[in-house]
Amino acid sequence: MPTHTVRKRFGQHFLHDKQIIQRIVDIVAPQVGQHIVEIGPGQGALTVPLLKKVGHLDAIEIDRDLILPLKTRCADKGSLRVHEADALEFDFASLQNAGQQLRVIGNLPYNISTPLIFHLLHSAPSILDMHFMLQKEVVERLAAQPSTAAYGRLSVMVQYHCQVIFLFHVSAQAFYPPPQVESSVVRLIPHQDISHFAKNYQHFALLVREAFSHRRKTLRNSVKSLVQDADWERLSIDSHLRPEELRVKDYVDISNGLQLL
Repeated sequence: MPTHTVRKRFGQHFLHDKQIIQRIVDIVAPQVGQHIVEIGPGQGALTVPLLKKVGHLDAIEIDRDLILPLKTRCADKGSLRVHEADALEFDFASLQNAGQQLRVIGNLPYNISTPLIFHLLHSAPSILDMHFMLQKEVVERLAAQPSTAAYGRLSVMVQYHCQVIFLFHVSAQAFYPPPQVESSVVRLIPHQDISHFAKNYQHFALLVREAFSHRRKTLRNSVKSLVQDADWERLSIDSHLRPEELRVKDYVDISNGLQLL
């Protein structure tokens, strides 16, 4: 068991299952020269095998008590650069060198996983792919398709930016202390070209947020502060649908259509 005192405010659950660790490393398949960035390295369960593979790694860690032991453990494994910072405020794009995209990996604290993913989307052009351990329900929402209970704002916004690939589930017993929920590993691959491009991204994001703030209502009623009754006559979307019935493309079409009205 770890000697470090687990801090609940940081949502710490340390991965210790060697088979799961190896499975994640195998799926990520890191190559020498790639720029790996790990969020929340903790005690180095993933850091050590990743560092051995690539030789250099950046890590973002908020708990200063973990940093020195982590550096000590990795001293002879490669070049580890630890940034003592809150990942929710960290500028990930600043790590990109000479156009080389980042590969971001992390066992994310459940209490900040959704806002952290939204934060990372701002740096999507700088990221090649992301592999995260998340609460199972969050992964289900990320990968959800329209007309399902899990489909919502998170689904639409992440799928606008990324391809979402569910990888596998992880038992709570793979962690210390074990969380009260099941976990899953997911791969997010930012689109090189966004097929349905929002002309006004802020408006698109606001439209999606408003729609799912009132998901039990019809679209006409859920976004009435943004779309007037007369506007629906000129948009090619059925306003009597519910928010979860629309695809990402549909939300982009509504937003782009309103920019032309």
